Amino acid sequence: MATQYLDFGSKYKREFQKAESDLDYIQYRLEYEIKTNHPDSAGEKNPVTLLKELSAIKSRYQTLYARFKPVAVEQKETKNRICATVNKTMNVIQNLQKQTALELSPLTDEEKTVADQLKSHMPDL
Repeated sequence: MATQYLDFGSKYKREFQKAESDLDYIQYRLEYEIKTNHPDSAGEKNPVTLLKELSAIKSRYQTLYARFKPVAVEQKETKNRICATVNKTMNVIQNLQKQTALELSPLTDEEKTVADQLKSHMPDL
């Protein structure tokens, strides 16, 4: 289950960038619409206030992304360490098999499933 979070960084980085871009576009469109269609919108909530609220939301997204970035870096490093450890372990097992002339019994269905899942989440293995 932990492996599903290993690619968290790149996926959510793109989503944050897209959200930021979308917010920029919405702000631009709102400013344009207000200037062209509602120059004097009396009795309604001030459009400038709405734009400031939009800017505040964008700022919160940027803050969240800044907090998230170190987590993504750490997850990538952790994934690399896990892959290196698994590869070393596999090499040690293979060397022991060669030195002792022993072969392991075939993997059970459950072991095959786990191995396939591990390989799908960690193609570096």
